Amino acid sequence: MLRKALYICILHSFFFGVAPSALRAIDVSVSYATFGSPTGSYIELYLYIVGSTVTFQPAEGDSTGALDASVEVVILFQQGEDIVKFDKFILNSPPAEGEVNFLDLKRYGLDDGTYTLSVSVQDTRNPSNIRQFSTGIELDYPAGELTQSDIQLLEMAGPDESGTSPLAKNGILMEPLPFNYYHWSSSLLRFYCEVYHSDIAIADDYMIRYTVDWMQGNDRSKRVIMGHKRLKPESVQPILIQHDISHLPSGNYNLTIEVRNRTNELLSSKSAFFTRSNPEADASESLLTAEDLQDAFVRELGAEELEYSLSALEAIIEQTETEILNAVTKSPDADAQRRFLYTYWARQSPNNPKEAYEAYMTVVRAVDDKYADGFGHGFQSDRGYIYLRYGQPDDIVRVDNDPTAPPYEIWIYYDFPKTRQANVKFLFYNPNLAANQYELLHSTARGELNNPRWRQDLYRLSPTQQSGPNPVESTGTQDNWLRHADRFFTDF
Repeated sequence: MLRKALYICILHSFFFGVAPSALRAIDVSVSYATFGSPTGSYIELYLYIVGSTVTFQPAEGDSTGALDASVEVVILFQQGEDIVKFDKFILNSPPAEGEVNFLDLKRYGLDDGTYTLSVSVQDTRNPSNIRQFSTGIELDYPAGELTQSDIQLLEMAGPDESGTSPLAKNGILMEPLPFNYYHWSSSLLRFYCEVYHSDIAIADDYMIRYTVDWMQGNDRSKRVIMGHKRLKPESVQPILIQHDISHLPSGNYNLTIEVRNRTNELLSSKSAFFTRSNPEADASESLLTAEDLQDAFVRELGAEELEYSLSALEAIIEQTETEILNAVTKSPDADAQRRFLYTYWARQSPNNPKEAYEAYMTVVRAVDDKYADGFGHGFQSDRGYIYLRYGQPDDIVRVDNDPTAPPYEIWIYYDFPKTRQANVKFLFYNPNLAANQYELLHSTARGELNNPRWRQDLYRLSPTQQSGPNPVESTGTQDNWLRHADRFFTDF
């Protein structure tokens, strides 16, 4: 089955798009929402493919020079060992001038119950570039009882003028929000949900109340939005709401929708999590005043140490905060930089942020010394970055006596909680033979550089030794008594 994706031309900076020649693991947002209907329960599955992480090539049969990409999607619904529903299809991007993001929506009818949903997304032109997801889901929409659908977070919403879009429902065209992430350019929180059988269960006007709480770590939160809407009882009540979030600073938030009767009794509730990036609001609505900083450890940091400390955060900060960190680092406002640094460590260790900061900076300085290569800080090199981000490897294989390969290192992590993997490996090599200038060539960690041609690139000094039909198509090398990288990488 072939399926043409919907074309999304907006390339938001938070996706960290890479050059076409670069290699990275396929980046895909997989989300879902369950709904009820007069004919039965169903689930909507939303797929959003980041174009810069799949292989775009000249579109077949197109004479305009357009490019396209495709992924193979496999979807499984299971109950125990039984496969209840199965789908497999090829999702094609539309032809375009360059790499574009693309999305798709699928609907599946299911009986009420508990399921395991598994999704596999694979680049058809690079089969080693694959992502797999698995989660438990539940559908529970009994007839005649008051229930709510899941909350669907939206990138945009408007009238369905064509009447044919697969993204439309109840006359509303809705584009799902990928990664539950509101970019700084998004000023509106949009969400959709449905309330069922209020005509039977309530039989009177009722109210939905929605709230947004700013999650501030260690089970602390701050309510930042509250709204309500009065409704009349219906068998199915679609609800579409948008609320201004231009003032919300960057952070993690929890949206809750409650159904309450005339006496304000809580009848039903659903929640959804989202992340917001908003560097401008961060600068204008800092968490700390100048007085708050008087006794904070960051007050002691000079301009050079402040820059150094902020740069060292790049390896460990959440992706959603990278944009904020970049903006703060470039800002000439030293107090804004101190506020950001202090706030970060206060979230990590509310009782003693100074101690947490100093413990990390001790590691940073050691990594900086060990991996300094003459270009920037040592912790900004590939090895330094990986060390800070994932910690000390459990084992390191160093090879500097292979006559057909530059010096290389294989770092092995037996347990890798960041991505819930085991036996993860990173391969660094020194192609220029310069002092300490090792580059990351390949990794098995999800989300990190994945290079199916790493063997060929490592042994490029001996191109006649490539395995396969020809050097261009080959991804391996012939083995010999000195060429051990493949065995080191697979056997350890």
